[in-house]
Amino acid sequence: MTKVKSGFVAVLLMVLQWTRLGLPSPLRPICDPRVLDRFIKEARDTEFAMRSCSEGCSLAEPLSVPLTSVDFAIWEKGDVSEKQAQEVQSGLWLLAQAISAVRVSITSTALHSLLDNSHSNIHSIGQVIRSLNFPEYTPPADGTVHEDTWRVSSTLELFRVHTNFLRGKVRLLLSHAPACRRDST
Repeated sequence: MTKVKSGFVAVLLMVLQWTRLGLPSPLRPICDPRVLDRFIKEARDTEFAMRSCSEGCSLAEPLSVPLTSVDFAIWEKGDVSEKQAQEVQSGLWLLAQAISAVRVSITSTALHSLLDNSHSNIHSIGQVIRSLNFPEYTPPADGTVHEDTWRVSSTLELFRVHTNFLRGKVRLLLSHAPACRRDST
């Protein structure tokens, strides 16, 4: 009998929670900040691993990466524009290209695993952004680099940019996305 009561109470609580009017709906799982926090933690772990990499981790030539600085006057307006989404997606594309270039030059299999994971995470974040109905980014066909970039000359710098880009522009884009606002349904 207690199993039936506890089951009934559980169902009743779910129905009451579901029918509560006027309360904001819970965030979609892709909007949960803990998901991005996991990606940021993994980026920081990779950055930390690159600090200890002395042999075989140098870059043959500097790599283009996105700027991580944010003009808060533009980003904090609360209106996420197509331009901001394109800026984040182009930055993710640049980071993916740079990580792929680094992977070719590094010989350590342990670091290959970290680089593969970083590349996979960037791809996943791109999928999250596309799932929020932002237009898909198309990389330049001629290989030109956007003017909002700078060049890094070490793997440590690359992964510092990676971490800061996720903590800054990616977090701002996701937090201001209409689908991720607590008042959206």
